[in-house]
Amino acid sequence: METPLLNGGLYAVDGDYMQVRSFKEVKSVFWLETVKMWKIAGPIAFNILCQYGTNSVTNIFVGHIGEVELSAVAIALSVIATFSFGFMLGMGSALETLCGQAFGAGQVHMLGVYLQRSWIILWVSCILLLPIYIFASPVLKLLGQEDDVAYLAGKFSILIIPQLFSLAINFPAQKFLQAQSKVNVLSWIGFAALIIHIGLLSLFIYVFDWGTTGAAIAYDLTSWGISVAQVVYIIGWCKEGWHGLSWSAFSEIWAFVRLSLASAVMLCLEIWYMMSIIILAGHLDNAVIAVGSLSICMNFNGWEAMLFIGINAAISVRVSNELGLGHGSAAKYSVYVTVFQSLLIGLFFMVVILLTKDYFAVIFTSSTSLQLAVAKLAYLLGITMVLNSVQPVISGVAVGGGWQALVAYINLGCYYVFGLPLGYLLGYTANLGVQRDSGEV
Repeated sequence: METPLLNGGLYAVDGDYMQVRSFKEVKSVFWLETVKMWKIAGPIAFNILCQYGTNSVTNIFVGHIGEVELSAVAIALSVIATFSFGFMLGMGSALETLCGQAFGAGQVHMLGVYLQRSWIILWVSCILLLPIYIFASPVLKLLGQEDDVAYLAGKFSILIIPQLFSLAINFPAQKFLQAQSKVNVLSWIGFAALIIHIGLLSLFIYVFDWGTTGAAIAYDLTSWGISVAQVVYIIGWCKEGWHGLSWSAFSEIWAFVRLSLASAVMLCLEIWYMMSIIILAGHLDNAVIAVGSLSICMNFNGWEAMLFIGINAAISVRVSNELGLGHGSAAKYSVYVTVFQSLLIGLFFMVVILLTKDYFAVIFTSSTSLQLAVAKLAYLLGITMVLNSVQPVISGVAVGGGWQALVAYINLGCYYVFGLPLGYLLGYTANLGVQRDSGEV
């Protein structure tokens, strides 16, 4: 139970917030919830930004090899890997609900059992996803991608299969630590991994001259390094939640699968939409430039999205912990504060993009054609930054409360019944090209 504040008292006897009645109390609650949220969101967001940085840095290094290589690796990471990333992250998000509420209710001993149960389910999920990687090249050709791009993307996809299996360890371990607010270690692991990844890319691409093969090997090694480091920390420093391997992980596994699938559908419908946009761009005239420019914009959009995934995780932890304690008002005020701050962050990113629209593409490519194409998309990218700022927060609330199925239906309608068909019509029928597609992201 939290100690009541001296300024009239904000907390009831049960530790929940009392009804806020004055502007002074609004400021106090706003500050308290801001501190609580960013103590969790800051390290998580930094960790996720570092992990996403491995994708962006990979694209940066490959982009200076050639345009075809950039398009191929962009498709492999944005379509094939993102397809799996969305599904695996969604399947792992069930742990966010269960561990968060169990920790809030004081049932810390169950966290290790939930973690192992999630590992089992995600390893099986990896096996089911293998055909997507193995047959990536013919699938991409069937979807209309150019032969040289599809071939190289397929080769790269096969080489990053080890990274897929690292996600089965990575995501549950993250959720296990997040539920207990042990998030600082995640940021340190993520930062170290990014630095190591840059070193590996430099070594394999520039020193050994392994090209895209070297990029894939670096990607695999970095991903597994993150997973191993997380597990070592859990076993060594999380004694309350981790009590060793347990046969209990195999019990009630079907109920866990159902919640995992609901989480997966909710997130996959959103993440796979981005993948669909890349595929549509591959059918446009001058597909290499279209895919390349859109992938650069989506990389920047992805940087913002990774920050909001951190905020998503933080609000999920706050809501699940408070609901586990029976603190409905605390959960509600936490949501209000987080939505407001997320909108401000989205506006900030929009301003940065508009001010640097003629320059930021240089980071990814030396091609003048690609740089000009990206500059034309900058206005739509800026608007996208704002529109995407609040939605992840709402998803985090849904995960924290266990309402994933409802959000899945909403995502299905918004992205696939409305957004994608509209993008197709305007992109092809109205000849607006990739500008219309990216405007929907």
